[in-house]
Parts: sequence; structure tokens; C-alpha cells
Amino acid sequence: MKNDFINMLEPTPKLHSKKCKMISALIWFFLKFSIYIITAISWYIYGYFVTFFVLILSFIVIGIIRSKLRNMAIPASQQEYQYNDKGIADWFTAKEICLEEKE
Repeated sequence: MKNDFINMLEPTPKLHSKKCKMISALIWFFLKFSIYIITAISWYIYGYFVTFFVLILSFIVIGIIRSKLRNMAIPASQQEYQYNDKGIADWFTAKEICLEEKE
């Protein structure tokens, strides 16, 4: 029998500076609420028929953006785990934007 070891799960990085926390909050807000904001704007401008297709298209586009951010920031050994929007935003901010806090 092989000695297979399971790597321990790295915790989501903690952001310390206000700049990094603000960037993470903006990314989280974009991932969480942009679908609804875009849909509400299209409903106000165009009407029900166009809004339905804008809703579907925005789900697809935001899903692609979410998966790209997830694949760029989260280590490959941990990509099998599920992360919410806040976790993805924290990982992306810590790994790609706030490099000075990286140990």
C-alpha cells in the first residue's frame, strides 16, 4: 500500500491593511451583486423581454469571471474545495494585488 498523504487545507489569507480590505470588499461586492444591479438597470431601460436575456448573460459572464479569479489565486492543491465570493476575493487580493504582505 502506498503512503498517500493529504495536504492540509491552507486557511484563507487574512488581510491587514485598509487598502487590501477595501479592494477585497469591492471584489466581493462586484461578484455578489453585479448580476442584480445589471439586471435592474436593463429592466428600467428596456423592459421584461430584454431583461430576461441580460440576466442569463450576466450569470454566465460573472460565473466566468469568478472562475478565472478562483483559478488564478487559489493554490492548485486546494481548488477542489468550494469557496464563496468572500473567500475568492480574499485569496485574489492576497495573492495578486497585496503582494507586500505575502510571506
